Amino acid sequence: MPDDLDRPAEAAFGDALTMHAIIDAARARLDEDIWDYIAGAAESEMTARRNRFAIDSLALAPRVARNVSSVDPGGSLLGHRLRIPVVLCPIGACEEITADGGLAQARAAARFGIVPIISSVTEPSFEAVGAASEGPKVSQLYIRGDRSWTDELIERVLAAGYDAIAVTVDSPYYGRRERQLRSGWRPPTHRAGPEPGMEWQASITWDSLEQMHDHAGVPMIVKGIQTAHDAEIAVERGFEVVHVSNHGGRELDQAAGTLDTLREVVEAVAGRAQIVVDGGFMRGTDVLKAIALGADAVGIGRLQAFALAAGGEAALVRVLELLEEEIIVAMGLLGVVGLGELDHSYLRRAPAPPATSALLAAFPERLPDWPSA
Repeated sequence: MPDDLDRPAEAAFGDALTMHAIIDAARARLDEDIWDYIAGAAESEMTARRNRFAIDSLALAPRVARNVSSVDPGGSLLGHRLRIPVVLCPIGACEEITADGGLAQARAAARFGIVPIISSVTEPSFEAVGAASEGPKVSQLYIRGDRSWTDELIERVLAAGYDAIAVTVDSPYYGRRERQLRSGWRPPTHRAGPEPGMEWQASITWDSLEQMHDHAGVPMIVKGIQTAHDAEIAVERGFEVVHVSNHGGRELDQAAGTLDTLREVVEAVAGRAQIVVDGGFMRGTDVLKAIALGADAVGIGRLQAFALAAGGEAALVRVLELLEEEIIVAMGLLGVVGLGELDHSYLRRAPAPPATSALLAAFPERLPDWPSA
């Protein structure tokens, strides 16, 4: 990626009127390896497609003749106000997508008014990203050492000013991402072979998670929950946020779409913790569907990565502004003025046509050479 990727983006993307204009720009700027790193998933990529299909298989049911002259799309997570109910998912090797890496994520989130979750396997350091903005930040951790190693890592994160910790629990092994296997491209931590210390990620237990939580003394997000059973354990163990995620389909192939999983998780949690969900969310209406099903916030991963690839911080801010516009318009058309009004009654089952299982089916204008996965 060129070093000056982010610099001219303010003028280039400040007036973009659609999401897919920015995604077109990302496709034009990215080489095939990085595009596949963002867009690809594990093996048949069915999990990623199911994420999108689950979203498109729900229709919205609007109410009319209501005063919607003033709409508030704001939400909150862990006591932090969210301008829209969205958080930035962690992106490993973000520096391969935009020259500023995690700095662009933190600055865009603070500038717009949401919370970023910063990966422990992206550049620059925890400390540099922590100092990049005054907004709240969550540090996502992969575990690559024993308890003393983990405690030291947590202490670094806390000293850098992070407000909460997210531990990814759905990645005890690195998924078989066949686009990468075919091309030979790997993210930096895997270029010399399997990442050192990955056996410690495979050794995570609920007991070790609870020890991390106790040591940190700050709220913890358990990221990668895919069943009601595990959601119940997370709540019983005292974790503040249950993050429903299948890693964007990049780990286990043939898993369920996260919006389908969300239903059982919301029932199991029963209001005892907050809930975040990610997996294929690209549009404002996607976000509102998750909120109607009981999520407190929606994580964006690939959409964020496409924006960063197109133009770094500025393009990401513009994507968030467009999401906000979509959410406000959709809320007004649904007949609601606040997110708290949304519930299951605003949704209908409506089987989606097969084309919607394509990863980027949310965007009607696509370059001819865009992959359909």
